[in-house]
Amino acid sequence: MYVEYGGKFYRPLHPRPTVVVISRCPDGRINAMPASWNTPVSEEPPTIAVAVDRSTYTFQCLEHSGEATINVASADAADLVYALGSVSGRDVDKTSAFGLKLLPSDMVGAPGLDGSIAIYEAKVAAKLDVGEVRLYVFNVIKAKAAQGLVDEWGPILEKTSPLLHGAGRAFYRVNPRKIWARKPTAKAPPKSAPPEAGDPGRRPE
Repeated sequence: MYVEYGGKFYRPLHPRPTVVVISRCPDGRINAMPASWNTPVSEEPPTIAVAVDRSTYTFQCLEHSGEATINVASADAADLVYALGSVSGRDVDKTSAFGLKLLPSDMVGAPGLDGSIAIYEAKVAAKLDVGEVRLYVFNVIKAKAAQGLVDEWGPILEKTSPLLHGAGRAFYRVNPRKIWARKPTAKAPPKSAPPEAGDPGRRPE
């Protein structure tokens, strides 16, 4: 049985992987904003979308620079990520206030965040206003991963965990125990058939 959900509509979609969007702002300051409303969009070209409230300082910075680094936070960074999301870059120089360790980028002007599981150097490719947010679609120009923590399938969960945001100060880590799905017994479709819409994860080979 299902009943009408009375909480914020998006809560059942959490916890969600959290990234830190780092951008260069009009005053030259470097700003860092956590964002859990993010998703890969396409493989070719490689793109990532991030929803940014239009009232935020990060919105101003992205409109100014048109580029950013998207830093995949680890569970060990929960305190820092929560602190970064608790103040506005309009009022606080987050780099100095929180002692951020920044790494120079190769392809964009915004630096990466040291200690991240992965760092994407990215440029804004498209924008869409939805309600109070602007959805930025970024072209990934370069992707870098922490050595020894990421393999071809993603973060090595026995060594690290992406930071998952639940609500408020509540964060989670990924349980490294694998759940293996049973192989389907139904006959597979011909190889020429396109993948089903909404197919989770990797496309069928």
